[in-house]
Amino acid sequence: MSQEKIEEQTENIENQAQNTPKDKKAEESAGAGHETGKGKKEKNRIEALENQVRELTDKIAKEKDDYIRLMAEFDNFRRRTSQEKLDLVTVAAEDTIKGLLPVLDDCERAMEVLSKSEDNPAAKEGTELIYNKLTSYLQSRGLNKIEALGAEFDTDLHEAVAQFPVQEEDKKGKVYDVIQTGYTLNGKVVRFAKVVVAI
Repeated sequence: MSQEKIEEQTENIENQAQNTPKDKKAEESAGAGHETGKGKKEKNRIEALENQVRELTDKIAKEKDDYIRLMAEFDNFRRRTSQEKLDLVTVAAEDTIKGLLPVLDDCERAMEVLSKSEDNPAAKEGTELIYNKLTSYLQSRGLNKIEALGAEFDTDLHEAVAQFPVQEEDKKGKVYDVIQTGYTLNGKVVRFAKVVVAI
């Protein structure tokens, strides 16, 4: 082999050796650039997904809050409606019972008059029967008589219509006589007892 050919081959090998790393570096940098571009796209995609998740989470939280508020409003409405119905029934029952009180008074007066008369014992017995049935029915509905005679005068239960002077000190300030019987319905006064107070 001639000297020239050997030098030429050596030069070619050296050139190849020099070019190879450059090519590799170029390829690596090109690959890295490609990967960097790909990484950027991936990063942007992840950020977009994270934003979407955040938006959806906020939306779900708002929807949940709205749902809880709506349920609370509905529960309050249901409770209020139930209370109004109960109040309506109570008021209607109270009005009906108040309307029967004059009938009860008339029965008491009739019994008082018949007790003084000996003419017709059947009328007395019949009136007592009606009175007892009416009072037992009204008591079953929560009506109670206010026992006023001889009790301490109480403005929460009694209405003073007159005063009567007495000598006994222990009777002063107490109910001397009852003009009209008072009643309570389930603990609430529906009619005050009209009384004469001893002074």
